[in-house]
Amino acid sequence: MVLIARNRGLFEIELRRAKEGIVRMDEAQIYARLAGIFEDVFDEDSIEITPELSAKDVDGWDSLTHIRLILTIEKAFKIKFSTSEIGKLQNVGDLVTLIKARAE
Repeated sequence: MVLIARNRGLFEIELRRAKEGIVRMDEAQIYARLAGIFEDVFDEDSIEITPELSAKDVDGWDSLTHIRLILTIEKAFKIKFSTSEIGKLQNVGDLVTLIKARAE
């Protein structure tokens, strides 16, 4: 009985996510979507998105661009980050970890 209730609960969570357009993504899918976002935000198609990539590695990644990048990511993934979460990000790998945690 517990297993059925648990499965039903998981099904309801998946159904809610589907209605809201939230889809589980693996890391490769997240990196692929981020590559498109970085290309749009920085108007540069030669940025290689790696876990180690950070603001110091990208010309034009200043505080205003950072805000635009985060807002674009939130919209694309249909998630919201807290100010403290954003402040703790050191690189794209941290960002991917946060996106995965929020999407679950």
